[in-house]
Amino acid sequence: MWFKPKFAVTSFFLLFFCCVFAGCSLDRDIAVKVKKAFQESALLHQYPVGFELFDLDKGKVIYGQNNHQYFVPASNTKLYTFYAALMALPDTIPALRYIEKGDSLIFWGTGDPSFLHRELQGNKALGFLQKHQGKLFYAPGRYTGEAYGAGWAWDDYNEDFQAEITELPLYGNLVEVQMAGGMKISPGLFQQAFLRDGLSDQRHGYIKREFLTNRFHVPSGNLTFKTQFLPFKTSTALTLALLSDTLHREVEEIALKMPDSARTLYDLPRDSVLKQMLLPSDNFIAEQLLLLCGNQASAKLETAETIVATEQKFLISLPDKPVWVDGSGLSRYNLFTPADMVRVLELIYKRVNDRKKLFAMLPAGGKSGTLKRAYPTTDQPFVFAKTGTLSGVHNQSGYVVTRRGKTYIFSFMNNNFVLPVAQVRKEMVKMMMYIHENF
Repeated sequence: MWFKPKFAVTSFFLLFFCCVFAGCSLDRDIAVKVKKAFQESALLHQYPVGFELFDLDKGKVIYGQNNHQYFVPASNTKLYTFYAALMALPDTIPALRYIEKGDSLIFWGTGDPSFLHRELQGNKALGFLQKHQGKLFYAPGRYTGEAYGAGWAWDDYNEDFQAEITELPLYGNLVEVQMAGGMKISPGLFQQAFLRDGLSDQRHGYIKREFLTNRFHVPSGNLTFKTQFLPFKTSTALTLALLSDTLHREVEEIALKMPDSARTLYDLPRDSVLKQMLLPSDNFIAEQLLLLCGNQASAKLETAETIVATEQKFLISLPDKPVWVDGSGLSRYNLFTPADMVRVLELIYKRVNDRKKLFAMLPAGGKSGTLKRAYPTTDQPFVFAKTGTLSGVHNQSGYVVTRRGKTYIFSFMNNNFVLPVAQVRKEMVKMMMYIHENF
């Protein structure tokens, strides 16, 4: 009578240990193959490379190479901003804070990037201000930081990817110039600021703004673009002028600290704003999102304070202490490890708790966003990741789904190379396709 139960128990443990050892053996096999693939690469020995592959189901690292060394993340930083927004912001973005005093409306900015933004098209704040019957007063001063993030390249001031940071951005803090049947400028308030004096860079046929003023120099020859976006130099005076011009009514300035009792006007769904940040890798939206996160906790809108609060409240489980200074990744002061990137992606996956929804928000290899042309064109992508590119920097961090249905988190970071980015990207894609095909 005793032999049968004993045999059953023994068999159970034997089967259990066989499964465990088989699983460990499989993980070791994957690690060996991935390591060999890296070793056989003719390219990945020429510059610093960091990589980590993480089994999402098992919650364990399968393979790491320099995964605890620090790398400049570039726009991989937006994954940190993404997670901060998921944790701090409500489902709908706060567009304005306001109080009503007598017949007047006094309002403060929240950092919301959507106000008159060409892609996001946040319009509730606009409609709210248009419909109010009393006087309108804008109270600046919640954001006292610099127009640029720490470590940004000053000479990119004319590039559309480096719009200024403000508490109440309008039109994405960009002027749009269209060349279709003549030069069309939006907002129209800037019409007189464009000077056809030949002082621009005629080699490229593009318009160039003066560094410290809103004077835009147009080349004397033919312009080579259809549409150009130029950052404008922000100021309270310009904000008031743009608001007044857009609303067709006067908006005045008032010096008033925002009271705790200030009400909140909400506009766009948070996730639609996050998606617009991630897919085209929008630096402006990323920076403004950190101000929005600050709006939830303080009367001040401060990037540095938001970063510290996010690290202390939500990122204490990171394996390595990050150096995180901005929301977009334009700064080379940012330093993250692949292990940290993987942990943030794991936290994001658990927070969203909807695989289909999460993957739809990220660039998809061969299908959408910044990965559309990186991988072969397909309706069934297998890589969903954030890219990050600066001079000498190219990274991908995200999720890879294999042919066998396994989902891995990965972070692939390349720094300090002098090769064309296209070559580095091609090698990364080759490695990720190998993992997709074989595991």
